[in-house]
Amino acid sequence: MSGETNFALNHIATPGLDSRGFIDMAARLGCVGVELRNDLVDKGLTTRDFFDGESPATIGAYARDKGVRLLGLSEAYGFNRWSEEMKRKIEVLIAQAKESGAESISLIPSNDGVKEPTATRLADLRTALAAIRPMLETAKMKALIEPLGFTTSSLRLKREAIGAIEAVGGKDCFQLVHDTFHHFLAGEREFFPDMTGIVHISGVIDPEVQPEAMQDGHRILVSAYDRLGNIEQIKAIEALGYKGAYSFEPFAASVHADPAMESSLSDSMRFIRDAIAQAG
Repeated sequence: MSGETNFALNHIATPGLDSRGFIDMAARLGCVGVELRNDLVDKGLTTRDFFDGESPATIGAYARDKGVRLLGLSEAYGFNRWSEEMKRKIEVLIAQAKESGAESISLIPSNDGVKEPTATRLADLRTALAAIRPMLETAKMKALIEPLGFTTSSLRLKREAIGAIEAVGGKDCFQLVHDTFHHFLAGEREFFPDMTGIVHISGVIDPEVQPEAMQDGHRILVSAYDRLGNIEQIKAIEALGYKGAYSFEPFAASVHADPAMESSLSDSMRFIRDAIAQAG
């Protein structure tokens, strides 16, 4: 790579830490930023409220004092199933992002397995983006769309997301999340560095699980046994001009239970840097 890898942390990596502890760890590891999540309670990973009951402004200021960017707030799940309820959810997330100084919000498509004609599915996506666009413009905020590679996902391909963004004139408001796990599951080959706001990284090492059966619970830290091609993906998107952050997003319970998670993250960062340097 042409420069130092910019690592970041998604709060799913260490849901046992409160926001301040999570930010502290990111700072110690030399991360450029963090992503905070509003769904940790829903996932049964904490009983703490979003921002731990503190104001978004207080947590945002704490991150800045530690030299850590608040890269984004996650998430508005099922955003492409547009409704008044979804509109309110996104309004709240945008307001929290503005108050905290977060640089973006995350939009996650429905992963409900509903089979729809492609034309209907993409029309619903455009309807949602067209409704969200003026909300973002008013707030001067970016939204990151994360296609999910699962076969049950209503939006698997980044190319489809870009088509919808262009159709609603939203290139100034919307960007993509390139997730190495979902890129692998979807069988994608294209990279869109100019439209990518952040890259999520995680690894899968289980030799038995087939790609179509891979789920979030298989996602651990990136190591030499990774099956997803993280190193190749990182090298490819960087070679095309991407200069943003690579944010660790491991969902596996084994990662959450790791008593030496900070050391494990440091080891994974070192592995990635060394592997890229050796391959370069």
